[in-house]
Amino acid sequence: MEYGTLLLGLAVIFGLFMAWGIGANDVANAMGTSVGSRALNIRQAVFVAAVFVFAGAWLAGGEVTQTIRSGMVDSALLADSPSLLVYGMLAALAAAGTWLLTASYFGWPVSTTHSIIGAIIGFAVVGLGFEVVRWERVGTIAISWVLSPMIGGMIAFALFRSIQLLILDTVDPLKNAKRWAPLYIFLTAFVTALVTMFKGLTHVGLDLTSAQAYSFAVLISVAVVVVGLFAIRRLRFEEASLQAHGSHFSDVEKVFGVMMVVTGCAMAFALGSNDVANAVGPLAAVVDVIQTGEVDPETVVPMWVLLLGGFGIVFGLFTYGHKVIATVGTGITQLTPSRGYAATAAAAATVVLASGTGLPISTTHTLVGAILGVGMARGIAAIDLRLVRMIFMSWIVTLPAGAILAIVFFFILRGLLG
Repeated sequence: MEYGTLLLGLAVIFGLFMAWGIGANDVANAMGTSVGSRALNIRQAVFVAAVFVFAGAWLAGGEVTQTIRSGMVDSALLADSPSLLVYGMLAALAAAGTWLLTASYFGWPVSTTHSIIGAIIGFAVVGLGFEVVRWERVGTIAISWVLSPMIGGMIAFALFRSIQLLILDTVDPLKNAKRWAPLYIFLTAFVTALVTMFKGLTHVGLDLTSAQAYSFAVLISVAVVVVGLFAIRRLRFEEASLQAHGSHFSDVEKVFGVMMVVTGCAMAFALGSNDVANAVGPLAAVVDVIQTGEVDPETVVPMWVLLLGGFGIVFGLFTYGHKVIATVGTGITQLTPSRGYAATAAAAATVVLASGTGLPISTTHTLVGAILGVGMARGIAAIDLRLVRMIFMSWIVTLPAGAILAIVFFFILRGLLG
């Protein structure tokens, strides 16, 4: 292909730009519960993201990547014009990255999935025609935008109510927190491990049977429980607090602080597995066309592309994630480690399950829904409805913003290189 090296270089730059935006916005808002509840400080959150986002992108990122790359546009209609696909995907990456940069600057927690899908639709409609977009696929994804926060909210509501009934509202909450901690840690680790076993290990060449997957998931979960209990036993509790105030709530939150670290790791893994697709999906499509000269929706995503996406996400969180963390971590409702645990565990379970089925749900919607679920368990007055309305508005604006920016970038690229 003419300008092959130049286009490959632009694809890497734009892909990194988009991945950086995911880290600065989507990953930042997801880690906001950990930072806002003070279970982790910003440096610890970046470290957790660095390890587990990378692992999620590498081990479980391929399933959703295929959906974004080949699921939104009918590749068969592009067979005779692969250069248009290249320009379009480059425009989509540049447009979504630009929108995420703008939103992150103002601290708006927007959906990166909305951004990239809106951008792909924008270039496809003006560059190739209305019929090239798989609108039935768009409709399926749109339904998931509604369902994902509802599912996340319901799971978080049920989870936090169970914590209230089993621990917080009992006579001895500290004793019950220690008693039930292994179960909550096990459930979080088990969901993450099991879905990874079923759906996320194709890139490393492992094809496990159901029995093997369940066995490994149980073993990993038990190991995580052992590590969690060891960390809880090292905690120092303030017996004076019991004598002075007749409660152990500050000590109870210390126990949930340990569980919050576990769920923070799970959430970071879930983000890596699901959101890396938004950056590397279009990038993989460009690389494939440049290398082969043909449009092939079945080509496996190269490992270096997944790793590049993981690196960009971590770098974005480290350099520019603090603004969105502040919005989500302290704005929607007051978070403590127990509330943050319920919200993050519910969101992680929802995102990882969606990742395993190839459905590119919005992590932002899921987590905001989960935080709202926790807030509802405490009553509507515990929620900042003004901020929630602002977040909903940003969700609505993101899709057309991505489409309009992609149209602009598409015409610029085609005018310069076409």
